[in-house]
Amino acid sequence: MIPSGQKKAIVIGAGFAGLSAASKLAKEGFEVTLLEKNAETGGRARKLEINGFTFDMGPSWYWMPDVFEAYFKEFNTTVAQQYELIRLDPSYAVFFGKDDVFRVPANLHEFYALFEKHEPGSSVQLKKFLADAEYKYQVSMSDFVHKPSLSILEFMDLRILNAALRMDLFKSISTYIRKHFKNEKLVQLLEFPVLFLGAKPNETPALYSMMNYADIVLGTWYPMGGMAKIVDAMVAVAKQQGVKILTNETVERINVKDSKAVSVTSNGKTYDADVIIGAADYHHIEQNLEEKYRNYSEAYWKSRKMAPSCLMYYVGINKKIEGLEHHNLFFDAPFDQHAEEIYDRPQWPANPLFYSTCASKTDTTVAPEGMENLVLLIPIAVNIEDTEEIREKYFNIMMDRLEHLTGQQIKQHVIVKKSYAISDFKKDYNSFGGNAYGLANTLRQTAILKPSLKNKKISNLYYAGQLTVPGPGVPPSIISGLVAAKEVIKKFGAGS
Repeated sequence: MIPSGQKKAIVIGAGFAGLSAASKLAKEGFEVTLLEKNAETGGRARKLEINGFTFDMGPSWYWMPDVFEAYFKEFNTTVAQQYELIRLDPSYAVFFGKDDVFRVPANLHEFYALFEKHEPGSSVQLKKFLADAEYKYQVSMSDFVHKPSLSILEFMDLRILNAALRMDLFKSISTYIRKHFKNEKLVQLLEFPVLFLGAKPNETPALYSMMNYADIVLGTWYPMGGMAKIVDAMVAVAKQQGVKILTNETVERINVKDSKAVSVTSNGKTYDADVIIGAADYHHIEQNLEEKYRNYSEAYWKSRKMAPSCLMYYVGINKKIEGLEHHNLFFDAPFDQHAEEIYDRPQWPANPLFYSTCASKTDTTVAPEGMENLVLLIPIAVNIEDTEEIREKYFNIMMDRLEHLTGQQIKQHVIVKKSYAISDFKKDYNSFGGNAYGLANTLRQTAILKPSLKNKKISNLYYAGQLTVPGPGVPPSIISGLVAAKEVIKKFGAGS
């Protein structure tokens, strides 16, 4: 029975941010209904099952394990109680060319040795670099990412201001890394994590060297069964809190009266609400409001620097592939040219870098015995032409390079193949421009300069997800949901 006077909350979108926000509100006494457009929860982190193969459709890197631990602790459980988590070693492999492969060790002393091998004396610089990266990580996680960034006054604290002076906000991570290291391959190795942030290294603040700490020290992990196991755990937590999750619900409009959102219409049915959190695509929700109620114009959105979209292939191979690790980066092509073709001159790349995950190297449950599940990914610009002919061209490019770099035939052993790109992101997630990762984390799109998590004209409409604070990625999306929910609770009080 619903207690008399219990406040009602509607959360739109059952990705990481939506599940996080819904669970927190329900824990605090709200009657929460979570509406999801697709048939499954998880948003971009859905899974795909074909002929005995299981693929993570979106995120495949498990970094920042402390964020997941803190999340489940919020609901009196632990990661270990929810799913089996193992640390990968090597963390990943980087292919610079045929017979030129860095297998990045999980052991920190072995990592120092890798640097020494390629640049004598660099391990001393690396220790200093990582100490500074740890400081940035700890300060960011304790003082910055959990702030709603609704006002500059949130940061007007002497301790925070002093910390900010050490955060290297006004120099690029590219310059910062090159100040410490000369070897180009080591530089690329340290620049790689900013690819998750959606901007070129020379446009990403050096603050984000904290991602090197997350990578090298905190490590790369894998939830057995795939990233969808995190979704399963978050869904279970949500239901334990009393969240009502409805799938196949296409939200048609948010009904507004006197600058207050009063209900949501989905599939022709109306759901009343005291408060609404839009954790689906921010731009999509905005543009389906009356213009007078929008935070931002279409011109504003078009002026934003977006993180990339991507072309992905989910591939089943009927044999084992030698030489690949669980995660593999293919840097055997010029990085700068590919980056320009994403950000500066949007077009399909002439000679792309790409990535592959082969989870069957770690997890025997995701592919039939003796076979491999392979996901191939090329970062691409948003809003470029997306046809089956183009997709197939790039599948062949990746396969040819993969065969060359690993020295074996692979393409003829493909028995499952499915592509996913810009038009799919738009169709499945209403993704702005078909982006995969949200807004680029440039200095001009950080903290209070991101789209606000609160609607400025509707008193009870909030936003969460990768287009608002704190930014793109799985851990930030989880945090975003919590931050939005806490702002709701701060204003409206407990739900009952």
